[in-house]
Amino acid sequence: MTRGTVAVTGAAGFIGRWVVSELLDRGYTVRGLDDLSNGSRRNVAEFESAEEFELTVGDVAGRETVEELIDDDTDACIHLAAEIDVQESLDEPRTHFESNIVGTERVLEACRATETRLGLVGTCMVYDMVDSEEGIDEDHPVKPASPYAGTKLAAENLAESYYHGYDLPVKILRPFNTYGPFQKTGMAGGVVSIFTNRDIQGEPLKIFGDGTQTRDLMYVTDCARFIVDGTFSNAAIGEVINAGTGSDISINELAKLIATEGTEINHVEHHHPQSEVQKLLCNPEKANELLGWEPEVSLEEGVGRLREWLKEQQETA
Repeated sequence: MTRGTVAVTGAAGFIGRWVVSELLDRGYTVRGLDDLSNGSRRNVAEFESAEEFELTVGDVAGRETVEELIDDDTDACIHLAAEIDVQESLDEPRTHFESNIVGTERVLEACRATETRLGLVGTCMVYDMVDSEEGIDEDHPVKPASPYAGTKLAAENLAESYYHGYDLPVKILRPFNTYGPFQKTGMAGGVVSIFTNRDIQGEPLKIFGDGTQTRDLMYVTDCARFIVDGTFSNAAIGEVINAGTGSDISINELAKLIATEGTEINHVEHHHPQSEVQKLLCNPEKANELLGWEPEVSLEEGVGRLREWLKEQQETA
């Protein structure tokens, strides 16, 4: 028996694909929206034969498209659709404005018209620098260092105004760096996926800058659970909630963990040092207290799962 209908924007993207999987596993019907600029039909191919899943190819900034996605039969919306490339946002900020801010307004208006609960997925990149070992909690100062981070923060602020102004049940969910199968392995991908793929190919691992920058790396199934749990939690309404492992690792140490015998590790000039966040360490206490959520997959196990998946993809290509 299905538990309800959930609209997912960015459904064919890396994280969106795993959110769709989590929802289907829990018995929901899923209506997905994606313009396939970042996502791919291949990511959701295994779901497309299921009666409980439907993918619409369209732009989240299109008002009519979003209104058709979110109607009176929609129980919740998870908003993931976004432009996410930091360097592209620095080179051409307009596209990030259109997708991340205008697109979010379209989703908020559709949710307001239908009184649909909304899980807005933000980013840890909105936070200011941190040096302490206590990690970044939700009260930590924000300092968006790129138009990508700026537009994501603006989208969050807009969503918060709909909570206060219209009593819309909004939850703002900020996952820290996420990795796993279906993530891109080129420059638009995440560091774990890039390093693991290059290692399998026997190519050098390239570290931007001195490699002392740290990241809190969360496996994608843990991230998907967090997003779904947060979206449906009544205790989370009106809240900003972080999710991460509570442990960070330097890029230098990550490269050593992933590199197998014979793989070179090289340092190269950073391509956007002005927007680099030196230390990203999540304090996930609020997610645990409000949602009962905690990560289940260790970094070592997650890298192993990703490596096996990448090998399988190359064998079947």
